[in-house]
Amino acid sequence: METLLTVIVAWLSIGFGLPENYDHPRIEFVSPARMSAVQFRGQAAAHSAAQSGETSAPARPVLRRDVEALYDDSTRTIYLPEGWTGTTSTEISVLVHEMVHHLQNMAGLKYECPQAREKPAYAAQSQWLAQSGRNLIDEFKLDALTVLVRTNCMN
Repeated sequence: METLLTVIVAWLSIGFGLPENYDHPRIEFVSPARMSAVQFRGQAAAHSAAQSGETSAPARPVLRRDVEALYDDSTRTIYLPEGWTGTTSTEISVLVHEMVHHLQNMAGLKYECPQAREKPAYAAQSQWLAQSGRNLIDEFKLDALTVLVRTNCMN
């Protein structure tokens, strides 16, 4: 896993200008119930941050059933679903998405809102998939409008 994370960091740094950081996140494989609990905790943190005027809230501010993985800024942990093997470009694209959030966190990058932080993550995931002839629509049922809504501030 360390080698894969190193390759992803280099790829993200070269292709997306994200600051290189080889202090890799923790990786945990969790059940759907645990994923929901982590997501709910992130929702609560995002709400608190919004009330205090902070803009670098956790990556997933809205509870969704279709969450493939999560990144927790405070623990620097990527949560992947049990059964994730990393043997397909689709599975690795999920890790790429969460590694964007890790690099954003480690660099202390600030965004207008939590949704804006998703834009580079979806762009990287989409490009990773494209390398193997795949896309967000076919692999995750994410059309351009859905991605647009998930990546823009709704103030």
